[in-house]
Amino acid sequence: MTAHPATTGGAPDRAPDAEGALAPDGRGGDPTDISDPPPAMTAHATDPAVGADAPAIPEGRREAPPAGRVSAPSGRFLAGATLLSAGLAMAAALLGLGRDQALAHLFGAGAETDAFLVAWTLPEMASTLLIEDGMAFVLVPAFSMALARRARGSAGPDPVQALIAASLPRLCLVLAGTAAALAAGAPLLVSVLAPGLPDPSLAVSCTRLTATCVLSFGLAGYCSAALRAHRNYLAPGAIYIAYNIAIITTMLVIGESWGVRSAALGVAIGGCLMAVVQAPSLWRRIAGRNERPAIASGAGYDGDRGRSIVPALVCAVLLFALCRQSQVLIERYFASGLPAGAISHLNYAQKIAQLPMSLSMMVCVVTFPVVARAIAEGDTRRAADRVERDLALMACIVLLGAAVVVACAPQIVQLLFQRGAFTAQDTAATGAVMRVYAVGLLGHTLVGALVRSYFSTGRITWFPLGAMGAGALATVVLSAWAVNPWGARGIAAANAAGITLTALLLLHGLGARAVPVHVRRVVAELARLVYAAMSAGGAGLLCAELFDSPAAAVAACCMCVTVVFLLLARLLDAAGVRPLLLPVTHFVRSSVTRKPRHGR
Repeated sequence: MTAHPATTGGAPDRAPDAEGALAPDGRGGDPTDISDPPPAMTAHATDPAVGADAPAIPEGRREAPPAGRVSAPSGRFLAGATLLSAGLAMAAALLGLGRDQALAHLFGAGAETDAFLVAWTLPEMASTLLIEDGMAFVLVPAFSMALARRARGSAGPDPVQALIAASLPRLCLVLAGTAAALAAGAPLLVSVLAPGLPDPSLAVSCTRLTATCVLSFGLAGYCSAALRAHRNYLAPGAIYIAYNIAIITTMLVIGESWGVRSAALGVAIGGCLMAVVQAPSLWRRIAGRNERPAIASGAGYDGDRGRSIVPALVCAVLLFALCRQSQVLIERYFASGLPAGAISHLNYAQKIAQLPMSLSMMVCVVTFPVVARAIAEGDTRRAADRVERDLALMACIVLLGAAVVVACAPQIVQLLFQRGAFTAQDTAATGAVMRVYAVGLLGHTLVGALVRSYFSTGRITWFPLGAMGAGALATVVLSAWAVNPWGARGIAAANAAGITLTALLLLHGLGARAVPVHVRRVVAELARLVYAAMSAGGAGLLCAELFDSPAAAVAACCMCVTVVFLLLARLLDAAGVRPLLLPVTHFVRSSVTRKPRHGR
């Protein structure tokens, strides 16, 4: 796995960064471990506490970086960290596909897998609330603030250790109590989530096993947020690899005797491994930091402010994440009344269709701590520029993937799943749903990226919750209307419409409530990329029909869509495509201008 972009040839060319520009200096750094800069390089201004009601930033106003602030991570570092995170995410995604393939091969797409997927709702929600969104939105800005105070120097205890001591014990108590309550109330929970299941007892037993993930995922999410704030991406990126390995191994070892319950047990074991693989890295960064740097002028540390987490902020973040994850609950609720296998078709289609989104989200996973640190240092201009570049690059990646999914969805499903108990009818149903899901991929990606702009400021804001609530309400209304005539495809269409509405509301609300980006410029950029994706998807659809072999169809379709999309996006001068094309043009230019090394 390549952690840094490699330079080509013998010339001392600098590697392109994640923004499409050359790295401003030769500094790169290891994306797995970046130490905090010395206090002399940092600002002396006092930051507002995370979660405090700071004054809103007017639209278009971008403050200049304070004198002497900590230097931003170089473009080479961001590119290397993004490649590392993307590589780990792809490895985890491939293992996730292997997990789903094992589930489909061993148990098919029927009543048994439907029962497990109802229990799977808990780890899905816990992952969103405690690892990917909720915990990160609260803790990454809080740890960024603590690290900024540590770098400036403080008279009291270490800010990072004070934050951990104030938050981690209470969090463990809350998570353990919640896990116990969910396990005890599993029968009621199953009846609410999927009232149409023919045999709820199997779902109840699986739910009791998966309920343990509330505690284990919470600890994993805490470690992940702390490490990313420290600019360490290796251990957090490896957690889903350990998780999926545990599930696959458990199913293969005891699947014959335990049935689908083996997958639920694998979830419980995998959740524990997610916390274990990160613990050593986090311990190395918080232990042995009792020595205090020299105190910078006017940078005293207030122990109460050092905690920097207020209940209202936590409530706003968790309610947003819960409301966002409610789209899965809505799907399962309406699909439980359809013929057996509908929940499974929705699940498999969603897992495959969201792979491009997962890959694109690695960009803001890496840069979210950078944006939060810039906000903590008062440099809103740097934060806004970073967000705008991220939105363009993420949209480029996800729309390219969505075009591939629309063009050859049945062939992808056939290639990945059609074996064992997974029949050709399951392939056709899953492929049809997958194409509908792809329409909402840009909306899902924008919601995941834009909400970080709202919460990275550390201010309490309820606007994301309101926008997500409007999208969830639209999903409910449209699902109730579309489920009878169109079945699972109608539910997927309602999901896409609801999340797109939320994305539009979040984009419209940027400015005073969040990092002050230029909304019109972002919208114009997205429009160009959408046009390129629609054209590329049509070309790929025609190309895929020329091949009988699913493998050949997928390969040809991917090549066709990629070429058409990148060419159109380049012709339309879409900024998001430049980081994708720059390594290629850099390689070609270096190859052409390189002097031959052989003698005459």
